[in-house]
Amino acid sequence: MELLIAFVLGVLLGSFLNVVILRLPQDESIVHGFSHCPTCKNTLKPWHNIPLFSWIFLRGKCAFCGSKISLQYPLVELASGLIFLALAIKFGLNFPVLLIGFSFLTLLGLSMIDFRYKMVPDSLNLLALVFAVFGAWSISSVMTNFQNALLFAGGFTLLRFAISYMLTSSAHRHAKKTVTSWSKNYHTYPFIEAMGEGDIMVAATMGALLGVKLTLAAIFLSALLALPVMLFVIRGSKEQQRVPFVPFLTMAAFIVYLFDSPILRYIEANY
Repeated sequence: MELLIAFVLGVLLGSFLNVVILRLPQDESIVHGFSHCPTCKNTLKPWHNIPLFSWIFLRGKCAFCGSKISLQYPLVELASGLIFLALAIKFGLNFPVLLIGFSFLTLLGLSMIDFRYKMVPDSLNLLALVFAVFGAWSISSVMTNFQNALLFAGGFTLLRFAISYMLTSSAHRHAKKTVTSWSKNYHTYPFIEAMGEGDIMVAATMGALLGVKLTLAAIFLSALLALPVMLFVIRGSKEQQRVPFVPFLTMAAFIVYLFDSPILRYIEANY
């Protein structure tokens, strides 16, 4: 019964998460205003908003205008339910697990927004971090989570600065080779940022959730998950080469969180 409650709770929260994913990048209120079809703008009936089932019964189409309903809606609801179900199987259903589940759902929302809009809203990022820090079983664990969050936020900030400096310096050296009398007094090279600020906050959230060793393992795993995608898009345009990294960080963090014990045993046995 507890597992069923966890799954249903996750699905319901996933339905609300879809509202956040759709409205937050458009600067719309996530509290006020009824759900409506983005195509015909008709207000949806209550039976059109039943998580998972409405999409199936409506066959993925709007009941009013017949336009297609994005597959994102049932997938996010299902993923949210499975996240809570997996956490409940591992830890049971209690208050710390609820906060940890909220953190992972917020990361899921960030992943979808990053994937669709190439943006990472600070409000969701901070919320995911707060949930992660306080998703602990004791006061001392809260402080440890906070310390780990600061550690990885600082580490990623330094890494971002160092890599950005090296890339910008390389562009500067290349620009100096092509300098002319018209451009000698101007900067003809861009400042290149190695990673977004949103990735730094996600790394802090991962540090709070996983601790030092497991976060390092998750970062390595995220790079492995992203590698095939990077190889696929490397020949595309510059816009196509901008692969959002938050989804890979989120997937890796959840995988490592679920399999923390065997991963820690492997790390301690080999290093």
